[in-house]
Amino acid sequence: MRHIRAIALGSLALTAFCAPAHAQDAGAFYKGRTVTIVIGAGPGGGYDTYGRLVGRHIGKHIPGNPTVTPSNMPGAGSIVSAAAIANTLPKDGTQIGAIYASAMLEPLLGDGSRLKYDPSKFQNLGSASREVYTCAVRNDAPAKSLEDARKQELIVGATAEGGTTVDYPAMSNAFLGTRFKVVRGYKGSREVTLAMERGEVQGACGLAWSTLSVQYPRLFEDKIFTMFAQEDMEGHPALIARGVPITGKLAKDPAASAALELFYSQGVLGRPYVVAGEVPKDRADALRKAFMAALADPALLEEAKKMGIDITPTSGDDVEKLIAKLYATPKSVSEAVKKTLGR
Repeated sequence: MRHIRAIALGSLALTAFCAPAHAQDAGAFYKGRTVTIVIGAGPGGGYDTYGRLVGRHIGKHIPGNPTVTPSNMPGAGSIVSAAAIANTLPKDGTQIGAIYASAMLEPLLGDGSRLKYDPSKFQNLGSASREVYTCAVRNDAPAKSLEDARKQELIVGATAEGGTTVDYPAMSNAFLGTRFKVVRGYKGSREVTLAMERGEVQGACGLAWSTLSVQYPRLFEDKIFTMFAQEDMEGHPALIARGVPITGKLAKDPAASAALELFYSQGVLGRPYVVAGEVPKDRADALRKAFMAALADPALLEEAKKMGIDITPTSGDDVEKLIAKLYATPKSVSEAVKKTLGR
């Protein structure tokens, strides 16, 4: 009996010893290293703003307190950076992808031809915020409302295939009857809004409200642009208070509503952060905890408040549940969205 008790006590002691040792493995690895946040968008836009904000605060929450540096890798709506995380960059936990939600849903909403990675293999750290996308137009634009845009053409600026500024107006044209003419080729959302300021285009859709609210903190007071619509199913409280219409509530038939709900789910998924599936579990778990801790850090929240951006984090577990739910969408709905997006 004493022998059995000794073995049991020894096992408990070994377990107690191994648990902190396992946790210290990540700390020992990260100490003195550099972690890169690979931002799947160009400088100056919303993803860049959030990625750099997270980068300034997450390091103190990662065991070993590594240096954290941002690196922009735009291209194809974050597909380029997502592929790099999955395929070519080190898979040791030193590379965190800050990618578009659309890059996580490409197999569902795309044709798969440009996909060089499997989003289901990523380990999700979480999402920094829920996003509401918007349409904004110049004050001298001929269309001042969604109803106007159904009657006459409106020229909107955009980035490239796979970007929100391309896909959102396409969805509105297909399911809400608008007549947006999309002019592609701008490097990022900041370049699109600058084109609006210069009069090169009349407006833009698929603009993140968090981005606009940072770039133009007095947008309403100075009447810089007219806020045309919220491209969402629920909308943002600040925009609801100002009476900005919610396009998801304007669909005229159930099939259109279902297609918009699936597409707008990218906003609910928000701004996901991922690491490669091959990253050792203890490091991925450490990064996941650090990510959520950083987004609850009073210093980050104070900085975000000064910048005028929302922090509404979603845990990695909840992101994975949402993605699983979206991939269970009826095929008829996802095919309707694919066709609209030209995929």
